Amino acid sequence: MENKINYSRQTQNIIDRIEREQDGKAAPRLLLHSCCAPCSSHCMEYLREHFALTVFYYNPNITVSEEYEKRLAEEKRLIAAYNRQVEEQDFAGMHSTSRAKKIDILEAPYDPDRWFGAVEGLEDCPEGGERCTVCFEIRLRRTAEEAAAGGFDYFTTTLTISPLKDAQRLNAIGLRMAEEYGVTWLPSDFKKKDGYKRSIELSGDFGLYRQNYCGCVFSQGRGGVSPE
Repeated sequence: MENKINYSRQTQNIIDRIEREQDGKAAPRLLLHSCCAPCSSHCMEYLREHFALTVFYYNPNITVSEEYEKRLAEEKRLIAAYNRQVEEQDFAGMHSTSRAKKIDILEAPYDPDRWFGAVEGLEDCPEGGERCTVCFEIRLRRTAEEAAAGGFDYFTTTLTISPLKDAQRLNAIGLRMAEEYGVTWLPSDFKKKDGYKRSIELSGDFGLYRQNYCGCVFSQGRGGVSPE
């Protein structure tokens, strides 16, 4: 059986190297693709200590516009709350310190037609199958494009925090996009080290809307329950 790569350890190794080489330099810029506020909660809490963080909200897979807007509003609300903590230096109950930096957000245009076109013919695929792979590729490709255009040092995604998402597959796609667009992929498996558990805690602390499916009409009500 092929050994799985420990992407969580790779993340920490990169952060450790950045810390060793910091020496007064500005924090590297990271573009974090976010699927929703609950999944990004732990990721942002962790990454804002080490990076100048920008959240990239691009999720054309959320095929009901009302659901899309609800999730986007929650993302913005959480970022605003995190930024108030930085402004007020109030990190009570948080795994953050005075090193935490404010977070920016970029919102891509809502484009479900592109998603429907890409997954045409894959409607009946089981959850976790080829349709999901195509969905990951669409979102990570767009994130890589934005990262390259914006001069970011790294890009990554919150998707690896979900126990139902294959971190090995996501990282393989991210690395391929990094090579294609010439921007560095930050490997991750954010569910590790109790990351998923922490996201549930933070969702409760901030009263976040925690949806029960990934977003697409083909997963809704068909066993596509997702802790995204």
